Amino acid sequence: MRVLLVEDDTSVAKSIELMLNTEGFIVDSTDLGEDGLEIGKLYDYDIIILDLMLPDIDGYEVLRRLRAARVTTPILILSGLTEMDNKIKGLGFGADDYLTKPFDKRELIARIQAIVRRSKGHSDSVIRTGRLTVNLDTRTVEVDTLPLHLTGKEYGILELLSLRKGTTLTKEMFLNHLYGGMDEPELKIIDVFVCKLRKKLAAATQGDNYIETVWGRGYVLRDPHEEIVEGAVPPPPRIPQQAVG
Repeated sequence: MRVLLVEDDTSVAKSIELMLNTEGFIVDSTDLGEDGLEIGKLYDYDIIILDLMLPDIDGYEVLRRLRAARVTTPILILSGLTEMDNKIKGLGFGADDYLTKPFDKRELIARIQAIVRRSKGHSDSVIRTGRLTVNLDTRTVEVDTLPLHLTGKEYGILELLSLRKGTTLTKEMFLNHLYGGMDEPELKIIDVFVCKLRKKLAAATQGDNYIETVWGRGYVLRDPHEEIVEGAVPPPPRIPQQAVG
């Protein structure tokens, strides 16, 4: 999960970055509203965490201009302003949630996860695809209730596929999700991760293929026992054996 943090208090920013990094999130941060505005418009984040009291333009203006630019990225306001009027104003400008400082780490993580789930069309933290279960909160995967051990990058691939199940995702989308624009490797690394992930899924499901290749476009997650997604590459047809006469 990729997060943009707009916070001018250095100690608070470092603390939030540390707790989010511990949860496996990729965090980009800035202490200026103008920078947050431009970065938020330029890159595709899962969520933006926005302080209100910034040194150049306030968070309300950042929020207003992001929404005016049709940026639909979920925004969580994180502020020391506790008055109800501030909360109502922030939500009215298009924020998805408002959390006051000081806050509990567990609440911040829970709110981020809930906001992102809702933005992707999932009210539950668990996404099921056939025999496969992905828990977004615990970052774990099960097949028929048995744990499936994945590397961090393999989980990241499956997480994004699950969040956008049924949608074809490009390799650029996976790079953005895994690396957040920082020191990104070549696109072909995604093929390597997908290949390894497919092998683990196939081994755990007696050969089922959950990740379809869409030629020239990318990859899509589907239940292998449902109808094949249009445009996906179907398995090779079986050639009937001729009877020996």
